[in-house]
Amino acid sequence: MDMAPSSMPMSNSSPSDYHGMNTKIIMRMSFYWGKDAIILISGWPELRLGMYVLALFLVFLLALTVQVLSVSPDVKIGMNPIVGGVTQASVYGLKMALAYMVMLSVMSFNVGVFFAAVIGHAFGFFLVKSRALAIANKTAAASSSAASVAAKV
Repeated sequence: MDMAPSSMPMSNSSPSDYHGMNTKIIMRMSFYWGKDAIILISGWPELRLGMYVLALFLVFLLALTVQVLSVSPDVKIGMNPIVGGVTQASVYGLKMALAYMVMLSVMSFNVGVFFAAVIGHAFGFFLVKSRALAIANKTAAASSSAASVAAKV
């Protein structure tokens, strides 16, 4: 069954229509600069600089949140195993969903989005590790002061 392309039904709108304008949406396969990216949602950030900056900020926050969620919640002794497991699985599921959203954003091949994601991951890593270091230092200081008090007694 050989059908000629002209015999196929055509509609008045095409996927390349952008809010009534006859523009083509270009999906790039190499890195590029510019605000004409499509990030996660078709037609967004709408070729406007303000929306592009908002998109970069949201990608930054998504990447930062992925790193913050990488520290799994503590399971307390005596906690119901089902509740602990559901809590950890929920946090993990949220972390993975956000990580995939960051990955899909970076797949727009926009250099600004790439930098926003990398800087967001780095800043989130810094926040998590500096907090862990502060807690470790506080614990070490408390244990060394307790040991010095015990040695004096």
